[in-house]
Amino acid sequence: MTSTLFDLAFYCAAPFWLLMILAPRWHWTLRIVRSPLTVLPVLLVYLALALPVLPELWAAVRSPSLAGFQALMVMPDGAGAIWAQVIAWDLLLGQWMFLEARRLGLHPLLMGPLLVLTVLLSPIGLLIFLVLRAVRTARRRADGYRSTRPAGPADLHAKGAAG
Repeated sequence: MTSTLFDLAFYCAAPFWLLMILAPRWHWTLRIVRSPLTVLPVLLVYLALALPVLPELWAAVRSPSLAGFQALMVMPDGAGAIWAQVIAWDLLLGQWMFLEARRLGLHPLLMGPLLVLTVLLSPIGLLIFLVLRAVRTARRRADGYRSTRPAGPADLHAKGAAG
């Protein structure tokens, strides 16, 4: 059961990643990606994995230590819960990057590979995106473009954003 839930965590997020990567200009993609509810199925998988190991999970986060996380990660449900948590956060991060890239006018052919990298190694994908974002923002300011405020978590469900 744990192995199935482990796999399910990714499969719940994959359709949203595919929309952002393969259909970035489809009007439904923007509507869907604006919603933070996309992460709900992954969070349900997380709960199914986390609840059986809640005392161990709580001990690992209440007083974080390498040994505590190593102990949690050798438990199938513990490793699965951490995996589902990573998948959920990565999806929200990818959605923010997608929306921010649209706001900045970054081309989908640039963002597609960057989102793939973010699915696989989110810290590296995020770091590259933040550099691109800073460069684009600086260029816009240098060109006299009046920048809008950066998109934030609340913008995931904002209505009527420019697309």
